[in-house]
Amino acid sequence: MNKVETLEDNLEERVKPLKSFLSRRSFLGKSLAVGAGTMGAGLLAKTLTAQVSDANSRGGLTRGDADILRFLAAAELIEADLWLQYNELGGIQDGEVPGGTGNPAYTNAIKVLDGDMDQYIHDNTDDEITHAAFLNAYLTSKGAEPVNLDQFRTLPSSQATGARQIGRLTNLMQLTVDTSWWTRYRVSTKNPDFGDAFAQAIPGLFAGQFPAIPRNNTDLSPPRHLQAIANTAGFHFGFIEQGGTSLYPSLAQRVTDPEVLRILLSIGPTEAMHFQTWHDKAGNAPALTDPTNGLTFPDLNAPPFGGQRFQTNLIMPEPTIFLRRTFPIVSIIRPTETDGAAMGTVNAFTADGLFIGQPPEFFAVLNGLAQAADHARHGGHGR
Repeated sequence: MNKVETLEDNLEERVKPLKSFLSRRSFLGKSLAVGAGTMGAGLLAKTLTAQVSDANSRGGLTRGDADILRFLAAAELIEADLWLQYNELGGIQDGEVPGGTGNPAYTNAIKVLDGDMDQYIHDNTDDEITHAAFLNAYLTSKGAEPVNLDQFRTLPSSQATGARQIGRLTNLMQLTVDTSWWTRYRVSTKNPDFGDAFAQAIPGLFAGQFPAIPRNNTDLSPPRHLQAIANTAGFHFGFIEQGGTSLYPSLAQRVTDPEVLRILLSIGPTEAMHFQTWHDKAGNAPALTDPTNGLTFPDLNAPPFGGQRFQTNLIMPEPTIFLRRTFPIVSIIRPTETDGAAMGTVNAFTADGLFIGQPPEFFAVLNGLAQAADHARHGGHGR
């Protein structure tokens, strides 16, 4: 390849995997979700189990490694779907991340958290698209089945100016955002791997259902309502990316092949980079109360908040307990417990409201993928 390549050539290469793995018109017969529209959940689960157990579907991969990669591909497809919705309204629409025309009012509200938020949204979206495309391409290269969730892209789009009117995998308009990640990384005596619980930074977000994107143009006013939507998005960004930050090291402990381990160790840290960015920006969400629903964003630097657990500029991971309480505290990603990591991700996404409106067949497929990944064991065999 020439050292200098045109922008057009580069974009064409980037679009190829999108057409292959993200297009709604891609061939569903090669997906793990095939037939879900006509199968009951029980029959679908049996079909899924047969596929992940079939040696011919794994190609050159061990059963466990293929199962882990499939679940990660599904998770990245889900993330790409939600990030595309954010980018259509509040990011930058270009050749790298096409789709949508932007919503200036929402973009300006997002930019209250940081003047470069649209660029960060764009780049996070681009990253998740490439993660999904790469993982599916790698599975295919090994003769294993890629993951395709296109037939479940049936959820409604935002009706606000700037959003494409297409089916979605995820819902961003009725979210219950867990903001305990904020305090989890600021406490030196607790670790979720020990079963510890953590306070919510924004208690109201965890106590109802709220939009993170404007549902329609009515949501663009009054200004404090729109800003509350943007603030919700800011904390939702952190929630999503802290999940990926933990998921990759958790599943890496189950991998057998060094090349597959390299994939997880190479993608995982990019999720941590995303999380660090959004942790910083969420702290800039202005204190306010939404006049339409009473959702309150407190000043996290003022009593009764503030201090080690809430101060907004304390974004580095506070050293905490790890492995045993008798060891010295250490700065780490948490959680990284491997048991049940994949199902934990599915449960967290479900509790978040991302899948409101999805049919039972969707959950049968996703739960099957997660259970298979959680059954993987270092050495090549599932449990």
